[in-house]
Amino acid sequence: MPDRIAVRLEGRDLELSNLDKLMFPAAGFTKGEVIDYYTRIAPVLLPHLRDRPVTRIRFPNGVEGVHFFEKNKPGGTPDWVRLETLPVPGSTKSRETIDFVVVDELPTLVWLANLAAIELHTPQWRIGADPDMLVVDLDPGAPAGLRECGAVAVLMRDRLAEDGITAYPKTSGKKGMQLCCPISGTQNAEIVAGYAKRVADELARLVPGSITAKMAKQLRPGKIFIDWSQNNAAKTTVTPYSLRAGASPTASTPLTWDETEAMATGDAEARQFTAAEVLERADRLGDLLADLREPGPAVPTP
Repeated sequence: MPDRIAVRLEGRDLELSNLDKLMFPAAGFTKGEVIDYYTRIAPVLLPHLRDRPVTRIRFPNGVEGVHFFEKNKPGGTPDWVRLETLPVPGSTKSRETIDFVVVDELPTLVWLANLAAIELHTPQWRIGADPDMLVVDLDPGAPAGLRECGAVAVLMRDRLAEDGITAYPKTSGKKGMQLCCPISGTQNAEIVAGYAKRVADELARLVPGSITAKMAKQLRPGKIFIDWSQNNAAKTTVTPYSLRAGASPTASTPLTWDETEAMATGDAEARQFTAAEVLERADRLGDLLADLREPGPAVPTP
């Protein structure tokens, strides 16, 4: 295969390179297959990226090699890529602003995939707005696993519903899962994070043997950590349908509640899904998280 291939995609000129390079060596999954996955999943992925600054985790030599987080625009960014200059309070590099990439179209997504940006992470807010999504990250401490995450997800779903908030489940693509909840875009991150913490603390008191809302890692073995801090304005969460770096090319996968409940009870295998499975599910089920784009209620305040 040629080292470089020029393509024209939706009116944009791109150069793809090293398509046969192994990105997931243990699975024999190449950069060409990474680009193919992102191209085919784009119809359901792009709406979740649109108008949100994206943080990339790049693996130039595959998932077994060195990787790095990238927020700023990379060198050689084409002039047709959308950039937004945004403040970055608390930057470890003492920068007041960063030129973020915004993925609003397929050519930008393919361009990032060609740069070995295997993982895509986005914040809970759109550019120029307050948070429009509450995210709860369920992180299992061994020997607890995805099955136990499913059980806690059902508890969290029912508790949030008491406040009129609808939760949508997805796997993280690694070991845990997240709940995504559309909320009003008129409350700041501090209010949203405060509410998420109150609910997490409440569930931890209700089931202390299985749930913790404290960040100390020594408290997590055998429990599910409800990470309410994902709603901090400076944090991001893996975007739905994003690939994850691991031995095999898994992806953050939207679930139905029937699937989540079946995982929790042991009626279905609790596992992560591969890129091929995610593509098949998207073809069959569409975007299970499409309703996240509709505004939700405001979170209760103390």
